[in-house]
Amino acid sequence: MSNNDMTLRLVLGDQLNARHRWFTEVDDSIVYVLMEVRQETDYVLHHAQKILAIFAAMRDFARQLRAAGHRVHYIGIDQPPSARAITANLDALAAEYGATSVQYQAPDEWRLDQQLYLHGRASKVPWRMDDTDHFYTSRHEAADIFKGRKQWLMEFFYRQLRVKHGVLMEDAKQPAGGQWNFDHDNRKPWRGVPAEPPDARTPHDHRPLWQSIVDAGVNSFGDPQADRLPWPLNRAEALRQLDAFVERGLPHFGDFQDAMSSKAWRLFHSLLSFALNVKMLQPREVVERAQAACEAGAAPLAAVEGFIRQILGWREYVRGVYWTQMPDYVEKNFFGHQRPLPRWFWDGKTKMNCVAHAITQSLEEAHAHHIQRLMVIGNFALLAGLHPTEVHRWYLGIYIDAFEWVELPNTVGMSQFADGGFLATKPYVSSAAYIDRMGDYCKGCHYDKKARLGETACPFNALYWDFFRRNRASLERNPRIGMVYRQLEKMDHAAIAGFTEQARVMLAKLDAL
Repeated sequence: MSNNDMTLRLVLGDQLNARHRWFTEVDDSIVYVLMEVRQETDYVLHHAQKILAIFAAMRDFARQLRAAGHRVHYIGIDQPPSARAITANLDALAAEYGATSVQYQAPDEWRLDQQLYLHGRASKVPWRMDDTDHFYTSRHEAADIFKGRKQWLMEFFYRQLRVKHGVLMEDAKQPAGGQWNFDHDNRKPWRGVPAEPPDARTPHDHRPLWQSIVDAGVNSFGDPQADRLPWPLNRAEALRQLDAFVERGLPHFGDFQDAMSSKAWRLFHSLLSFALNVKMLQPREVVERAQAACEAGAAPLAAVEGFIRQILGWREYVRGVYWTQMPDYVEKNFFGHQRPLPRWFWDGKTKMNCVAHAITQSLEEAHAHHIQRLMVIGNFALLAGLHPTEVHRWYLGIYIDAFEWVELPNTVGMSQFADGGFLATKPYVSSAAYIDRMGDYCKGCHYDKKARLGETACPFNALYWDFFRRNRASLERNPRIGMVYRQLEKMDHAAIAGFTEQARVMLAKLDAL
């Protein structure tokens, strides 16, 4: 690089990795650019905490870079350039600084990847993309692993990565404990013992930042908790949160990872997904900490394997699905579902206690664990035939850890089966029985968990049977749900007519449920 060369390096809001190789040396000919822009706040309606937490973390990251001696150009949401696209701001800054090159780290979302790639190709100034150095796998490694195989299965992918990276292995081929997956040991309901660990996160007063977001005209929903926002501001806080989880949460995580309770919204979940997805933490260090706890006897193998499977297995797998299936994946709608979201998706005011609790918690905390997302909210959305793209946009907006690469496959594929079974081997739906078995929401609910018919019958029951009835042609050959159709065959015409009519009535008044 000559004395006259100047480089702009773009750091996106989900690329806050202080240990990236970009930052190993201080160079006055490099300017790091971070920007709070309406392009990123407005592409879907976001939860207030998501906007606030990301902006706060970006500002702290810029502070760290400056303290380390790096040059930083920061665009705040209250500045005029925030109304321009990222690429327009980079062009303006390239001219302002006389930049001879622009660099950026590989975006995790397809829309940003395309935007930066296409703009860079047309630019007179050379643009270059570097890797984020974050994931275990490359974007297309999953496709390479499954090349020549008729079906993608996460379990096969997960085992390949366990072997490749030596995670929870007794030797080169044998998994720790003699089995790969302890999922069947991790399905206990929680009845109050052991107690939920204290929240290890540090609350922050972000009221001035929140006011600048509001004054800029950014729309959002949910409780901002601006005076006490608990999401980590930087890597140091995220590491403390990881320490607390490994010590207090991980030992019980396995037993209760699928449990739901109206008395404890966090239970034993780590809440580390936000820090991981904005890259404050690396997946390798989280996996290594969990494995070390297992080896030290501080957490049981079943709990550690279940936790590691979410990171090394599922997180990497859905990213592979995303990059293989985009850009068409967002339009998938296997069942042709068209219903709009009921109004209570935005305020939680429904008489279904489980749904009300899960959505209200999401509005208050910007977080719900995977069973609440999949088997309560997503379950209802699929049974009711809500449009999968609308469901996807809601999930993408409301959850603080939701970035499209991880959220879209989870919603369109796993939750809504809108891809016809590419990601999930069956639709994940249930009647009230499963929800009651895994939680305490049914107690005191307006609806009767055991009733299929009548004004107070739980909507999940009739909708469950009607879902399989109306989708028989698409689903009855699926070997994982054959039992459902055998049960339907045993029902008399009156019973089928009854739940069909019950479902029709409920679907006609979703807003009132």
